[in-house]
Amino acid sequence: MNNVYKILREYEWEEAKESGQITTALDKQDGFIHLSTASQLAVTLAFFFKESDSLQLLQLNLDKIDETQLIYESPLPNEGKRKSPFPHLYSQLMTNQIFESWNIKRGSFSLPEEVLLQAENAIEE
Repeated sequence: MNNVYKILREYEWEEAKESGQITTALDKQDGFIHLSTASQLAVTLAFFFKESDSLQLLQLNLDKIDETQLIYESPLPNEGKRKSPFPHLYSQLMTNQIFESWNIKRGSFSLPEEVLLQAENAIEE
């Protein structure tokens, strides 16, 4: 199975470390934990975190995740140009289910949207 990642803003990571539970306002609103595969990370960062200069990237330890709760779903048709199925976790995500964590900083280059989408969608072809 692919590696699966969660991106958090700094304050979300600080809250998670205190409570032991990883969640965001969007996750609560949608009823599942939004995740990305490695091939989806660049587009997710460019589309949803463009205002952030520093983020926390978490790699899930899939041995500690109930596979029946991790479901790959296509984005809704009205959610833009992304086509590949996204991993969604329909259970709690706890800090002890994280394999690795990195603080990532904004780089000096931003690839065009078309190039990012080509890279993400190439995996599906």
